[in-house]
Amino acid sequence: MNQPVAAVPVDEGKALLGVTQSLSGRVWRQRAADDRVALALSQRLGVPDIVGRVLAGRDVGIDDGEGFLNPTLKSALPDPSCLRDMDKAAGRLADAVTGGEQVAVFGDYDVDGATSSALLHRYFRAIGVGLEVYIPDRQKEGYGPNAPALLELQKRGASVVVTVDCGIAAFEPLQAAADAGLDMIIVDHHQAEPRLPTAHAVVNPNRLDDDSGLGQLAAVGVSFLLVVALNRALRQRGWFAERSEPNLLQWLDLVALGTVCDVVPLTGLNRVLVAQGLKIAAGRNNPGLAALSDLAKVDQRPGTYHLGFVFGPRLNASGRVGNSHLGSRLLATDDLDEAQAIAAKLNEYNLERREIEAAIQTQAVDHVESHGGGQQPLLFLSDPRWHQGVIGIVASRLKDRFRRPTIVIAIDGDIGKGSGRSVPGVDLGAAVTAAKQAGLLLAGGGHAMAAGLTVAVDKLGELEDFLTARIGQAMAGQPQRHEISLDGALAVSGATRDLFETLEGAGPFGAGHPEPRFAIDNAEVIKADLVGQNHVRMVLAGARGGLLKGIAFGVADSPLGQALLSSRGRALHLAGHLRADDWQGRRGVQLFIEDAALPENQ
Repeated sequence: MNQPVAAVPVDEGKALLGVTQSLSGRVWRQRAADDRVALALSQRLGVPDIVGRVLAGRDVGIDDGEGFLNPTLKSALPDPSCLRDMDKAAGRLADAVTGGEQVAVFGDYDVDGATSSALLHRYFRAIGVGLEVYIPDRQKEGYGPNAPALLELQKRGASVVVTVDCGIAAFEPLQAAADAGLDMIIVDHHQAEPRLPTAHAVVNPNRLDDDSGLGQLAAVGVSFLLVVALNRALRQRGWFAERSEPNLLQWLDLVALGTVCDVVPLTGLNRVLVAQGLKIAAGRNNPGLAALSDLAKVDQRPGTYHLGFVFGPRLNASGRVGNSHLGSRLLATDDLDEAQAIAAKLNEYNLERREIEAAIQTQAVDHVESHGGGQQPLLFLSDPRWHQGVIGIVASRLKDRFRRPTIVIAIDGDIGKGSGRSVPGVDLGAAVTAAKQAGLLLAGGGHAMAAGLTVAVDKLGELEDFLTARIGQAMAGQPQRHEISLDGALAVSGATRDLFETLEGAGPFGAGHPEPRFAIDNAEVIKADLVGQNHVRMVLAGARGGLLKGIAFGVADSPLGQALLSSRGRALHLAGHLRADDWQGRRGVQLFIEDAALPENQ
């Protein structure tokens, strides 16, 4: 039944709640949505009007609402054969399995690569076949396949090597492998050039001649489709006539983890994979994920937040400042003691990574603020003091702070290794690929929101000019006013657990499918104090009743945080996300505060 929610009427022609300049300098805008579609969805699904608006604001049609709230893999999973070269890849691997050949996997060291490697490792173990996994050392070998490692795998007996989350731009190493008689299968999702590397099969939905429409998949999503195709090929060859056929769905927790951490859009198939994967993750059947969860004191059903901000950083830390292979090993092991030991080591690496990152970030922010204050189309920074393992995180922080595409480069001798992050509407991967084609890079590639590159130091100036010009054209079409998009306004009394749980049905949320964000209208601040190192905790009361807890993370030393701390006894408009509050068994909700504004009458 459609339950009433204390929503606040909104005039879409104006700034939401009249906020044209929040305490962080932003305009509050209501997300565009068709009112008729929103009302029809609300009535048909029996949900509050504001939930209908959330769905309409994410382009859910009237007839699609039921399926959207109850996504199933059966209806969403495509035939893997729709991907170019998938049947060739599955057929060659099936030949290797049935013929007793040795197969190896060469994986990237980030979470997408680690989950892809662990997924293949678990599948091969489940069908009774050994598989060697090789993760390169980030500092010594860099990104992607290298000829010495591939030839060493061949020397150790491998006749087929599958690259996961890498390989699409590794022309010379793959040619060397082919010349040595090694069959290479590329499983990647990064943007491809018109020329493809030499390989037995290149499975990548972003190769230019692929018409599968699956370009938004993370590498682990492509790897899962490879497992589906391989399992089908083995079934057709009678491999399971006297063997148990594995349940492929049991590994969707890995697919969800890699998909969320690679920040690909959580729409279409990705959203379904993550939704089903979160259900698997709740069963804690993967010892590695269970160990990470216990270490981080996660005492609730994991969501996309836990995958992206709790598990992801710890897994990534092994590739950034530690042993690159540990993330994949953790996710593949069934040994509880080994899982706990690796998880503890990853936690240590993550603490080290935070310290290194903080120092570099301070230096980078100082540089930006002393060189134009972040007004240029592209932030392009390089320094020989910076650690290659954390520059991607620093680029992400700078992108968020200055709202500009950012590339950060660590210099070692006459070579620079760079990592970039972008903003919506600016395809950074395409820009980096164009720079490589223009002869400005030794290596490079990526996707719309993230990219990596290797550049000769004497080309840095040319590269900056080239990318700034290209990205400047893209940025020219982007709105220059700093706005925050909100799904609507609620009274304090309308921010309830029931509303939160109804909204959860529209998830999981992430890149491309943003978590609902609301304005809380005229909330009286009953309490505001410092908690932890840099967080602000609040208790809010509504004019029409109700109490709501709130917390603003990492803002205590910012103008926004100082304003919140001094706001006791005053009324504020607040903007943020609703989250479950299950502390000590209570069934409540709290507001994760992102912004605040003074009501017009103050």
